[in-house]
Amino acid sequence: MTPTQFLDSLTDLFHTRGHTLYGGEAVSQLEHALQAAALAHNAGSAPAEVAAALLHDIGHLLHGKGDDCADHGIDDQHEALGVRFLARFFPPAVTEPIRLHVAAKRYLCTAEPGYFETLSAPSVTSLRLQGGPMTPTEMAAFEANPHFAAAIALRKRDDAAKVVGCPTPSLADFRPHLESCLVCIS
Repeated sequence: MTPTQFLDSLTDLFHTRGHTLYGGEAVSQLEHALQAAALAHNAGSAPAEVAAALLHDIGHLLHGKGDDCADHGIDDQHEALGVRFLARFFPPAVTEPIRLHVAAKRYLCTAEPGYFETLSAPSVTSLRLQGGPMTPTEMAAFEANPHFAAAIALRKRDDAAKVVGCPTPSLADFRPHLESCLVCIS
């Protein structure tokens, strides 16, 4: 598969599975992705951060465990699944914040007073399945990761990208960001 074919398959995936609800939230997977990408773009972020924001939950579209699997006590590990899917065509600047965005939620629950209270009910449910707030030892290891700051920025965009009816650019509008990040890693 060529990188262009891969981008076409991403577009198809969003168009066929992106209409499903985003894990109990009031927006669809596609709306959530577009809102997160728009937040990154509007902040003047690098194309890799915009791409990561757009693709951070692609694993939810891949697993087939249902939109409500967290309600049934299942951690879908969408971050790991998404990174495995994306790593052949995207560099670590895109995939590492995606891999770490769940850990970033766990980190922020410990590091930022009041953060936990801002989480939506579905995010609280998934947090329990994902290990809960980090311990001080886990926090130190997370802070040492070179993609720490990008993961925190992505997490905050993820949290904010749940607004019903929020206008966003289209998926096609973000394709240049994706194209600029493409690599072929075999």
